[in-house]
Amino acid sequence: MTLIKVLKGKIHGATVTDANVEYEGSITLDSVLMEAAGISGYEAVSVWNMTQGTRLETYAIPGPPGSGTVCLNGAAAIHNRKGDRVIVAAFAYMTQEEHRFFKPKITFVDADNRLVERKE
Repeated sequence: MTLIKVLKGKIHGATVTDANVEYEGSITLDSVLMEAAGISGYEAVSVWNMTQGTRLETYAIPGPPGSGTVCLNGAAAIHNRKGDRVIVAAFAYMTQEEHRFFKPKITFVDADNRLVERKE
């Protein structure tokens, strides 16, 4: 059985609210946005910076619900600054058969990181 890696969910166009290099690592995300995008706490995520063009992998930590928090921590804070726009994406492995019926959870946010649209 062959598994393929597919996009499971993403938060598109979020604005970085803080960058804390002294934290031990990860990205803290508003838990409402995580749930909408199907991202679980401590799940590996890719962070693609739309402002600077950098890409990195880290893990997601749930932040306060409804806070709009998108905070890069640890080494990731060096490549992402407050005000940058980012895409946060999570992936899953599945069979071709599972993939035929699968739809990723795509979320779009406004400048305050409030959910404005969700596609599934």
